[in-house]
Amino acid sequence: MEKIEFKFDTQLLIEGEGLDEDKINEYIKTNIEGDSLLAVGDDELIKIHYHTNTPWRVLEYCATLGEIYDVVVENMQRQAEGLQG
Repeated sequence: MEKIEFKFDTQLLIEGEGLDEDKINEYIKTNIEGDSLLAVGDDELIKIHYHTNTPWRVLEYCATLGEIYDVVVENMQRQAEGLQG
């Protein structure tokens, strides 16, 4: 089985005021190693999707921006091996 470089699929919503998807995107890309980043929305709600080995860093950062919810962290390596992720 091929090893996945960034094994945690991390997804969440951020609700707040004055959110800037470009700044969030840049911060995550610069400070948290991973790939497949998606940070989209408007100034009150942003959807995050990111593959990383340190999902807690994504959660910690996003929690500083507003209220986070609908948090999902799935282990894609386990899923690829036919196990529950």
